[in-house]
Amino acid sequence: MPSGHVVMRADPVLAAGVGVRRGRAWAVRAASFRVGQPLHGKASLGIQIDYPAQASAIVDLIAGMARPAYGELRVLGHDMATIRGRAAVRRRVGVARRNARQLPAMRVRGLVEHAARASGPGRYDRRVLAAAVLDRLALTPWAEVALRAAPDAVVRRARLAAAAVDQPELILLDGLLDGLQPRDTMALAEAIRDLSRDSAVLVAGCDGLALELACDEVLALRNGIVVSA
Repeated sequence: MPSGHVVMRADPVLAAGVGVRRGRAWAVRAASFRVGQPLHGKASLGIQIDYPAQASAIVDLIAGMARPAYGELRVLGHDMATIRGRAAVRRRVGVARRNARQLPAMRVRGLVEHAARASGPGRYDRRVLAAAVLDRLALTPWAEVALRAAPDAVVRRARLAAAAVDQPELILLDGLLDGLQPRDTMALAEAIRDLSRDSAVLVAGCDGLALELACDEVLALRNGIVVSA
């Protein structure tokens, strides 16, 4: 695995021998993987896991919500073993989770507008950003529908739109492709591939076939160790 300083600066995610706990158990042990730049090499990486909690652990780790117990992890050039590095990354990533919570009456447009960060690109209004990503992901017809009334596949696409609304450098997806009907899986996978032209994407989940549809490369997490699929 390349580990030179230039690679660390260039790749959005570079993990070398990383371990992380979730509760009292090891969710990830001795894991090494990388996510490449969009349009250069592999911009979308899938990690197939056995248990949803492991997907959440990987996403939390890379999003700066958890600290690696050991090993080296650099995300967007920042050392994730430091408080400053994790704080810097949290401002530059978008996260979408299958089982995310939201207000019961929130509409699709409201979810995406709420996700548009106030500290995002100053020349854009958050409503303009939301409208653009809703259109890109074919969600405009659903914009005024309450999330609780929308089909599950639409809700997941809305969560993907919320993660991508302010054009983050890295998008992290936690189980978003798991448990969908084949037609819905294909549509969501195509949306993920489209977004990976502009942002690096890491997708963690249980459905290996869905990950292959959405990602340039898929690895497997076995006994906590990331291995080639």
